[in-house]
Amino acid sequence: MRLVLLGAPGAGKGTQAKKIVQRFKISHISTGNILRNEIKNDTELGRKAGNFVKEGKLVPDELIIEIIKKELEGKQSDKGFLMDGFPRNLKQAKMFGDMLDLLGIKLDSVINIDVSKDEIIKRLTSRRICHSCNNICNINNFKDAESAKCPECGGDLIKRKDDELKVITERLNVYEKETKPLIDYYREHNLLVNIDGTGMENQVTERALKHL
Repeated sequence: MRLVLLGAPGAGKGTQAKKIVQRFKISHISTGNILRNEIKNDTELGRKAGNFVKEGKLVPDELIIEIIKKELEGKQSDKGFLMDGFPRNLKQAKMFGDMLDLLGIKLDSVINIDVSKDEIIKRLTSRRICHSCNNICNINNFKDAESAKCPECGGDLIKRKDDELKVITERLNVYEKETKPLIDYYREHNLLVNIDGTGMENQVTERALKHL
């Protein structure tokens, strides 16, 4: 099973990615995690990427593709993979497609978790993270929001800057411009599977698994 996972910020990609890779016993390929590992392990690719990160610049698409190619050539991806956080735009999608062709690999499906803009804003503005254990909670699930504590460890719940309305709106604008065109691109290639991302986590997972 070789998959790409799409969806706007707050659509629940991270949660569904974990469930899907567990179900099919495939590799979860997160470009962010791969980059951090390459930099941490001080590999040649990591040093190249690290230079851009240190300067606060985006890592070039060509370097990202090179890092993903290295990951896919590893034995851990033989049984399949789920791409999470990549591709982010049409240029990356086309480069990724060319790379897969060179490796003789074909995608099985591109899953798009579809959630309305209003629902995403509602989710993210009510999201809180535990200062102690990083557990993520929804403040609406507590009777007394102001005195709520983390249900896992009892730590203080804080609101991240990423979950402020102004930042959320900007992230969604970037998504609309850069990433949303991938939906039409993969639909044209007969790979797109649209999944309703509303409801309970397990309900969304069931919808996704029915198409895989």
